[in-house]
Amino acid sequence: MSIRRLPEHLVNRIAAGEVVERPASALKELVENAIDAGASRIAVRIAAGGTDSIEVTDDGCGMTPAEMTLALERHATSKLPDDAIESVETLGFRGEALPSIASVARLTLESRVRGADGWSRIVDNGALESEGPAALPPGTRVRVEQLFGRVPARRKFLRTARSEYAACLDAVRRLAMARPDIGFSLEHDGRRGLSVQPGETRPQRVAALTDRALAENSVAIDFEREGLILGGVAGLPTFNRGIADHQYLFVNGRPVKDRLLTGAVRGAYAEMLARDRHPVVALFLDVPPDVVDVNVHPAKTEVRFRDPQLVRGMIVSGLRRALDAAGHRAVQRPDDAALGMWQRESVAPPPPDATLWDRDRPPAAPAPAHVGDRRPSFIAPPLPQARAEVAAEPVPQGVQYPLGVARGQVSKTYIVAEAEDGLVIVDQHAAHERLVLERMRRAMGDGGVSSQRLLMPEVVELDETACDRLEERAGELAAFGLELDRFGPRAVIVRAVPAVLGGGDPSGLVADLADELAGFDEALSLKERIDHVAATMACHGSVRAGRVLSVAEMNALLREMEVTPHSGQCNHGRPTWVKLAHGDIEKLFGRK
Repeated sequence: MSIRRLPEHLVNRIAAGEVVERPASALKELVENAIDAGASRIAVRIAAGGTDSIEVTDDGCGMTPAEMTLALERHATSKLPDDAIESVETLGFRGEALPSIASVARLTLESRVRGADGWSRIVDNGALESEGPAALPPGTRVRVEQLFGRVPARRKFLRTARSEYAACLDAVRRLAMARPDIGFSLEHDGRRGLSVQPGETRPQRVAALTDRALAENSVAIDFEREGLILGGVAGLPTFNRGIADHQYLFVNGRPVKDRLLTGAVRGAYAEMLARDRHPVVALFLDVPPDVVDVNVHPAKTEVRFRDPQLVRGMIVSGLRRALDAAGHRAVQRPDDAALGMWQRESVAPPPPDATLWDRDRPPAAPAPAHVGDRRPSFIAPPLPQARAEVAAEPVPQGVQYPLGVARGQVSKTYIVAEAEDGLVIVDQHAAHERLVLERMRRAMGDGGVSSQRLLMPEVVELDETACDRLEERAGELAAFGLELDRFGPRAVIVRAVPAVLGGGDPSGLVADLADELAGFDEALSLKERIDHVAATMACHGSVRAGRVLSVAEMNALLREMEVTPHSGQCNHGRPTWVKLAHGDIEKLFGRK
């Protein structure tokens, strides 16, 4: 078989297979070109999820007729003024997008430079169909119709119009988030799906494109290390989602989906989220061009760092520092269904002729028929008096305390406190679990957790693999004050436990630790493994639900929460306290 040179149209189709995977891929390339053209507003219109048509209009610098001809040739670009591809600062730079799209669809390219007339070129599946003058304002308009219309093998692999639209919306949302200085709009089948105005701040743009509530349930990130700058917005741990669809990562303004960065986000939120919950974050990483390679994949969604561990450590540290600054904050949005349960039970109205005494007294049991009322008719019982007794001590005020002053305990589980601006309810177990974890972390930073020797060492029987894991990590566990040794093939003997746990159940603690160690990822750093172990220990050392606390103990717990980082959520990501504002209380009683 002889070797032959492939025809140009087939080369373009092969290139389109890498660059144009689906309508969202083509849309992403067109919007990136509009951004690189200096546009201040970009309007997108798509039909049938982008399979029928995609139209992108911008008010950028535009192109001359000669530049339009060159733009439709492969590997022709204005993004690389020289051969230094590693120093590229624009989103598009390969010179493959327009010719690749034009080889598998009908593409209409219209553009006008300010001070000149507009021009149009129409290319149908790689063949020039027509060109001539066009009327349009300064800028560029690109229309793509019947994508993969003549490549049925590719078109049949496209998903439903709804799925393709979701991918297109996600692509535009990520690019719009990266450039809050540009206005974006997207219409699908005549309906507006996205609209943001130019000139917004980064937090405003992120909240507008994700969840409006993120603005008041997030922390700002501003961190710098060794020439790398990390900015963005991170949602509070209690402001989470069931899937990781609201995690946006940008490197030098370029949206990326990188496993290294995603793993760093997961590590930063470790022990603050449940395993099946995911944070809401938008991280913007600015690095010198020579420390990152953006030319890894034609779709430009993956990057490669010269020092990946430095980048990962910076993201974890930056997120942790910002979340530490949040203190005891947690999401405070009372569930509407829960508030709806606070309804006054219906009470049967008293009979019309009932006296005040009859209205207030509880219903009496029916008297036997032979027993009459022996009370003289002229003697009336005294009316109940509503007197306030003198307090033995002044009632403390909750003005100076964010979490208020304890007023009582409900169901031996929840602390009820009165704050200046509402009613605070605290889950005592969840809150103390976080406090114990943070104490252990501080102790580790100071050289280790003190241990408490058991009067009688306890033997814990486990399966052999669990014992192997515990024996392998015995040194790390000893740093937490948990001293254990192997005791035969299927048991370990516990000689000391962390003093901060106050005894507890050593066998349950060791069994849970064995399960926790089994789930460790080998890629976890030592610090991350230590955090996992500390969280498991803290759960065993915290105040359990069902324990009656004194008022002094409740107030001491509230005061420590106010000065402890991350105390707004437990080690599993659930909120430790909620607040019912005065306005919410007034709504319950129909006052508002």
